[in-house]
Amino acid sequence: MTFQHVPRRANSIADFRALVGVELGPTVWHQITQDQIRAFADMTGDHQWIHVDEERGSRSTFGSTLAHGLYVLSLGPGLMSSLLTFEGFSRSLNYGYNRVRFPSPTPVGSSIRMRAMVTSVVEIDGGADVITTRTFERRGTTKPVCVVENVGRYYE
Repeated sequence: MTFQHVPRRANSIADFRALVGVELGPTVWHQITQDQIRAFADMTGDHQWIHVDEERGSRSTFGSTLAHGLYVLSLGPGLMSSLLTFEGFSRSLNYGYNRVRFPSPTPVGSSIRMRAMVTSVVEIDGGADVITTRTFERRGTTKPVCVVENVGRYYE
């Protein structure tokens, strides 16, 4: 039997406040492929050998190429949409990040998933900044590959 996660809903600032301290997730596992890493390298111009040179990567201390930390981070919005949906706001935007850390590498072939928690809701003129801590986990390890505080801005 496969567990299918049903996303939480936030249709108001009050709904976000009610989610403070509630763990969201985890998401389903997402496998990191060399094609994805290469596409990210092409889009960003970051072609460091540890990401794109499979032969050299296989001889490195990691034993393979590694996903860019920023690639893992960029998966956050898509993964978050499977954990939390929101409607009823006049507009919303990704306002930025307070902290981003990459405590552990993400080798090609890894499966990762994300957990999130709303950690605070800060009122602003006409809406609120909703701070979520997102933790990206790699299957088979206990140390996360990315931990980030995201700031989402929502206007009523």
